[in-house]
Amino acid sequence: MFLSRALFRSVPTCLTRSVSAFTVALICFSPVFAAKLAQGEEPSSWGIGIGTVSKQKPYIGIKREYKAIPILQYENQYVRLFGPGLEIKLPGYRINDGQKLHFGLVGRYALSAGYESDDSRQLAGMNERKGGVWAGAKAKWESSVANITAEWTTDLSGHSNGHLLNLGIDKTWRFDNQVMLTPRLQAKWQDSNYIDYYFGVRDNEIRAGRAAYKGNAGISPEFALRTVYKLDPHHSIILDAGVTALAPEIKDSPLVDRSTENNIFLGYLYRF
Repeated sequence: MFLSRALFRSVPTCLTRSVSAFTVALICFSPVFAAKLAQGEEPSSWGIGIGTVSKQKPYIGIKREYKAIPILQYENQYVRLFGPGLEIKLPGYRINDGQKLHFGLVGRYALSAGYESDDSRQLAGMNERKGGVWAGAKAKWESSVANITAEWTTDLSGHSNGHLLNLGIDKTWRFDNQVMLTPRLQAKWQDSNYIDYYFGVRDNEIRAGRAAYKGNAGISPEFALRTVYKLDPHHSIILDAGVTALAPEIKDSPLVDRSTENNIFLGYLYRF
């Protein structure tokens, strides 16, 4: 843990500030690049559905949040789209029959990030904290044993000016071609801008029982399990549940009274 913190804090400031511009440039040119270098054709697939997200945020007095969301899924050799997330595939590398390296550019909309001042009494008088569009780069090592993923994203909306780095491992088991179980474990590094924006208290927001707080970078481990049940080749039920152990830098905020946050996604998808 201490080694990880030292490694993340050693990332040059100039590098993190240049991620946004670099990402935008790659998003513009990567489809052409991928089209020239892609080898072989992969069949495209697409589907539509509906889902609901239930999330318990760690803020004091805030109620559990429920949201219904439409699902749009599409994938071919260039892109992968699922819900609010989009990946542009870059050329990969096959190490051998059992190992591959995948690279891509990712973007997503943070549906449930942030809060409004009327969400709870403890948040009264706080300025609204917004979600936004996040984008960055992703690398994945795929093997027969497990998959290891590293993903760096930055806040393109400019609300937090934050950066996130996720390091994760997952493995999928299939049963009778109907059930797929995918447990995953990841460490989420959130920089000081991110934590200060979502969990900090500014001078003009100080109240009795709510002192000023300046957030620092921290690491939050997460464990989740995705279950996919295929009723037939077209109809699927998806259940994804996860729990995150909050970094000490988040738990120390006067806005927080929990050590974890959790979320559940339940959805139905029809594939054409």
